[in-house]
Amino acid sequence: MTNPGVVLAGVEIRHVARCGSTNSVLLALAPAAPVLLIADEQTAGRGRRGRRWLGAPGAALSFSLARRLRRPLRELAALSLVAGVAAARALRALGVPAELKWPNDLIAGGGKLGGILVETRAAGRETLAVVGIGINLCGANALSRRLRRPIASLDQFVDSSDGDLVLRKIAVALMSAIDAFEAEGFEAAKKEWEAMHAYAGRRVKVRLANGRSVTGIAAGLDVDGALSLRTRGGIRSIRSGTVRAA
Repeated sequence: MTNPGVVLAGVEIRHVARCGSTNSVLLALAPAAPVLLIADEQTAGRGRRGRRWLGAPGAALSFSLARRLRRPLRELAALSLVAGVAAARALRALGVPAELKWPNDLIAGGGKLGGILVETRAAGRETLAVVGIGINLCGANALSRRLRRPIASLDQFVDSSDGDLVLRKIAVALMSAIDAFEAEGFEAAKKEWEAMHAYAGRRVKVRLANGRSVTGIAAGLDVDGALSLRTRGGIRSIRSGTVRAA
């Protein structure tokens, strides 16, 4: 099913009322050309580290873009940062005060507005990259109470009734940002990401995958997209972890 409200040059648009996960559908499909899959509802939406992405029908934008890339596999860890820059850039153009939280969250007004999940698969000499994005359209207050943490939604900042417009702006920015990444690597987006970092120069606490925590000052990004943390022992590069204000 196509979505007549969204048109993107060079990209096939597919629209489904319901699916498990737009990322999973596109990974299984493994298209040779770019495909944007939009779902009104995801029953098994996923976030980072296997967390569930919650969004009631009509309350969130849920979509994924599948595209093949030729960048070295070691560079693709930065793709979620590139996608974050694209989404935040598009949202700011619409009047939303979007910021970024390392590595893959969209923040607005101090609450989480959305998230990004990038998954990759080998595809011959290329890599199939699927960039999944979820953004809250409305219902932030109820979701905040349910999750017991600050949540934001587009309707708190702008008219969110035209979801197709928001989606189209983000998709166009995403394709452009991936074009630049394909041509130049992460350096094309690094400075812009740092300029939109919600915690830039602030003291943060990072919970690592092994359960330990490290505290320091957020000091930009490494060339590969790792978070640079200024600690008492010097600069430390964080490549995986969950960040919060200290």
